[in-house]
Amino acid sequence: MSRIGRKPVPIPDKVKVEMHGRQIHVDGPLGKLDAIVPEGVTLRIDKGVAHVGAPPITRQSRGYQGMVRALLANMVKGVTKGYEKTLEISGVGYRAELNGDTLNFQLGYTHPIQLKLPPQTKAKVEKQTIVTVSGVDKQVVGEVASKIRHFKNPEPYKGKGVKYAGEIIRRKVGKAGAK
Repeated sequence: MSRIGRKPVPIPDKVKVEMHGRQIHVDGPLGKLDAIVPEGVTLRIDKGVAHVGAPPITRQSRGYQGMVRALLANMVKGVTKGYEKTLEISGVGYRAELNGDTLNFQLGYTHPIQLKLPPQTKAKVEKQTIVTVSGVDKQVVGEVASKIRHFKNPEPYKGKGVKYAGEIIRRKVGKAGAK
């Protein structure tokens, strides 16, 4: 039995959690989220606390209880507080701007790069070099931030590119003969 899966998930007063068949619906002040759970996993809600039940123990379904519990906890946190990822752009002439729901990047290529944001996410650009992606779905926010980072991965010599806030880029020493 999963250690994570046995932990109950506290549900705040503002959040409504329902399970219909294999689908979990979570509704809160910031939005709504849905997820489909594997066969056999059960959900029991008692007095503001959700308990995830284990499926029959087989090799394939062993981790489903912990996975569903983690998904439910992430969904509850997403509709109450939300998720946020911050990226930093460094390099001469590298910048970002927000036009409606489209992010435009100048990252040293011959063309600008445009990214249309998914419906449940928002972005904020500060000083043209700091981009903050926020939303209720942890997976979607992480995917959008990862996609932005992969437009121009930070290079190890000067550190130019897009990186997560707080990420440490291992720097390499350049050519020894060039002075």
